[in-house]
Amino acid sequence: MIVRTKKYQLPTKTYIGVALKATLKQQWWVFLIFLAICSGYFLAPSHWWITGASIGLALYLLFWLIQFAGITQLEQGKFMFQKLSYEISSQQILIKMNAKQGMPMKWDQIKRAKKGKDAFTLFASKAQLVHLPFKIFNNDNEIRFLETVLKRKGYIQEK
Repeated sequence: MIVRTKKYQLPTKTYIGVALKATLKQQWWVFLIFLAICSGYFLAPSHWWITGASIGLALYLLFWLIQFAGITQLEQGKFMFQKLSYEISSQQILIKMNAKQGMPMKWDQIKRAKKGKDAFTLFASKAQLVHLPFKIFNNDNEIRFLETVLKRKGYIQEK
């Protein structure tokens, strides 16, 4: 079976939000470092422990925000923000700009996937992702087919 989606343009704000949230989930240990530095206050009471740790955390978050916002401006990243349609099969994902131009993406290029309440997100790297909202599918059977493929490939877990 091949699933053909409607055309969809990924909004840059959605991309930045999804990518930033995924990176912060993967790097949860940074918040432990923040708490460890803040706990220095108990060794030598000074507001500088908390101030310094907060500045460090803010700079860390700003770094990733700038990275993802910058990708939306780069020429190499413009492809992800064009109006695209997708043909999804159990062998590959064909990303199509129009009827004649497209790019195949094999399933082994996908590092991980996530099924949210209103979309599938496939991550090829920290910065490159395919966001597939449920609204671009033609019916529920296509959503279930993609979910089955993702489960078989081991990208999402059974509930």
